[in-house]
Amino acid sequence: MTDTSKITIVLLALFLGVLTWALWATQQASRLERVKAIGAMLLALGGFVVFIVLPELPVAVRILGIIGGVIAGAVAARFSTIGREFFTYVKAAHEEARKVVWPTRKETMQSTGAVFAFAVVMAIFLWTTDKSLEWLLYDLILGWDK
Repeated sequence: MTDTSKITIVLLALFLGVLTWALWATQQASRLERVKAIGAMLLALGGFVVFIVLPELPVAVRILGIIGGVIAGAVAARFSTIGREFFTYVKAAHEEARKVVWPTRKETMQSTGAVFAFAVVMAIFLWTTDKSLEWLLYDLILGWDK
């Protein structure tokens, strides 16, 4: 699989996610709002179409087509109620992410060490349990020799 096809698959998956959200969001909107939202999606889709349909263009130009389509779609979405709600949601999510208190390097290393230690202890426990049950079942109960 070429790098271009991998990029295409990732971008189409991203676009399908946005499309799914937009279709869900437009169910409660008026007809004009639906038209605005669908127009914004079509502008964004145009960038993807340029990327997929014109493989003879340089990759940089094709990627600029995607970026241009997404920007045009975002600008068009700002004029719809659905788009404004989406941008308000993104802004609120960004503000919430800024409030997160990230762990220090020391805390991260300690937590990672605890996870690894727990994984080793569990591996030993499961191995011991497996071998004990194997010995109990095969050697004592069934009398099978290896």
